[in-house]
Amino acid sequence: MSKFACSVLPRLSAIALLLATTACGSFSTANLKDLRLSKDKDGDDETTVYAPDDTFYVIGTLANAPDDTVVTATWIATDAEGLDKDEEIESVEKESGSAELTFKLTNDQDWPLGEYEVKVELNDEVVKTLEFEVTEDGEESSDSDEDEDSNADEDKDSDEDSDEDDTSSSGSGDAVDNLDDVKSATIQIVAKGSFVDPEVGEQLNAAGSGSGFIIDESGIAVTNNHVVTGAAIIEVYVGGDDERKSAKVLGVSECSDLAVIDIEGDGYPFLEWRTGDTKVGLDVYAAGYPLGDPEFTLKRGIISKASANGDTDWASVPHVIEHDAQINPGSSGGPLVDEDGRVVGVNYATNDDTNQHFAIAEDEALAIIDRLREGDDVDSIGVNGQAVTDGENIAGVWVASVKSGSPADEVGIKGGDIITRLEGLVLGTDGTMKDYCEVLRGHESDDKLRVEVLRFADEKAYEGQLNGNRLEESFSFAQALEPQVEEATGNDDTSDYDGYGTVKDDSEVIAMSIPSDWDDIDGSAWQYKDETVGASITASADRDAFINGYSTPGVFFGASKVLAERYDADGLLNALQPDMGVEACTSKGREPYEDPYYKGVYETFENCGDEDAVIVTVAAQPEDKSYALFVLVQVVSDADLKALDTIIDTFQVVGNLE
Repeated sequence: MSKFACSVLPRLSAIALLLATTACGSFSTANLKDLRLSKDKDGDDETTVYAPDDTFYVIGTLANAPDDTVVTATWIATDAEGLDKDEEIESVEKESGSAELTFKLTNDQDWPLGEYEVKVELNDEVVKTLEFEVTEDGEESSDSDEDEDSNADEDKDSDEDSDEDDTSSSGSGDAVDNLDDVKSATIQIVAKGSFVDPEVGEQLNAAGSGSGFIIDESGIAVTNNHVVTGAAIIEVYVGGDDERKSAKVLGVSECSDLAVIDIEGDGYPFLEWRTGDTKVGLDVYAAGYPLGDPEFTLKRGIISKASANGDTDWASVPHVIEHDAQINPGSSGGPLVDEDGRVVGVNYATNDDTNQHFAIAEDEALAIIDRLREGDDVDSIGVNGQAVTDGENIAGVWVASVKSGSPADEVGIKGGDIITRLEGLVLGTDGTMKDYCEVLRGHESDDKLRVEVLRFADEKAYEGQLNGNRLEESFSFAQALEPQVEEATGNDDTSDYDGYGTVKDDSEVIAMSIPSDWDDIDGSAWQYKDETVGASITASADRDAFINGYSTPGVFFGASKVLAERYDADGLLNALQPDMGVEACTSKGREPYEDPYYKGVYETFENCGDEDAVIVTVAAQPEDKSYALFVLVQVVSDADLKALDTIIDTFQVVGNLE
């Protein structure tokens, strides 16, 4: 049972707004194609060299874009006579849907001679930087060829050395051993399928793009999990070629954000891995196809940190490399290579604001990739997910899509769900996948794992077991008891406690989550009729007031092997009732109790004392009936109802019960 069943559902619109601003956008369809410089508005006179009296034109095609898509062109004088270095000349912004876009820049006077660039942004993300120069006669300067070859930190596009590229990608099946041939083994991936976006809902037959690279002449290739998981169709374009090839997923790792795919055909050029230490200062190059553009790019940088934090809102990678070779959305899954074209890492994340870019390190990737090639999924349940939180009540993993036949699919998780808990642990509270991945890495792939989800479609909470029971609607004590608590107490306050924490008994055998305010705690052994029968926890803001009256909320939780030998769940409630302090209450009767771990009965008592408090008791056992559990919670306000759901959701045996 999830405490969110009552408190979160009215606030579901808040998470939609949150996700609209934080989603990684792997499957955004808007993209700019065929960006080019020209001397005329029709784009017929393409150029990279202008005369001083020319007008600058930038032309491109905006595709698959909603009407409010923003494209910006910013002209910069990088090294021009009489102008400051990197001086911004002008920035032009257009808001448009899918269309052919033309940006124009004129000057009342002649343009100063020198070097310029124009940065083109799509929704505030730089998609391409086009370099050009102004010369006296509008002709290419004599040293431009040398400059173009040596300036490796700028784009190397698919038009350069086209004859050489055609030869290198002709299916020789050779290992790449130089930087120029990296393109021949780098692939663009277009993943098509249906995904659930928190802002616009279900997107049918949507297409997203990413990058990857071939590691075997047979067509085995590496990319990111978030590029391919949940897609119905995967199309691949090799080495900038326009021939579409099909591919299938062999295996994925959600937590390491890796996937291995098999491309139809064979005889492909392929990349090899760099061996040896990866040291700070190493020259590296990020290869890929950013933002859905079929034009190959290669960006130069250095390793700035050999081991960085790999926790993001879509993965949790133990070992990543930080570098400053620029990568953009769509470059995900592409290779980070050294000057000999050997793979240093797999690009997967970027922070443009700080010019920090990240790649999954070779030593981390290789061990996972070997397993994925064999058809195994590693640290995965079959979702394309993202950690989300509003910082207050909502936290979890948003599910954009689900892989057919996966544990997530079998249990009934759907696109649009939020996985709130796994094995009782609240997920995504820090905005990352760290907790989610730690749970997966601590279990085998076929272990039964308790899972709880919120579903937008019907505004309900569900729980079940991965590799076990399918999802069923969660029962919430808070939801069931709220009306009678309000009626009894005259209090309709929906406030909650400021925070919750996990407590254990003195022997650290049992545990549960309780309000932080309930800090008067006794974790000594469970005494029943002058006999030590097991472990127990009693907690309240005032333990004596809780035990001796009805005005103060609190909880008792006990676990016993001894009592399991004497009583079933019904019998245990009967035996304990004289000591429950419910003689001044009215019983509402007993009902079956069941969660993914325990089965038993629960009984609700109301009108307790002059305060009209409510007491809920639960007696339950695991499937093998090796021990018995008893929980009693006294409820005085609506805040206590939420505490009740949290306690029932988290009580468990965590050690060896004697």
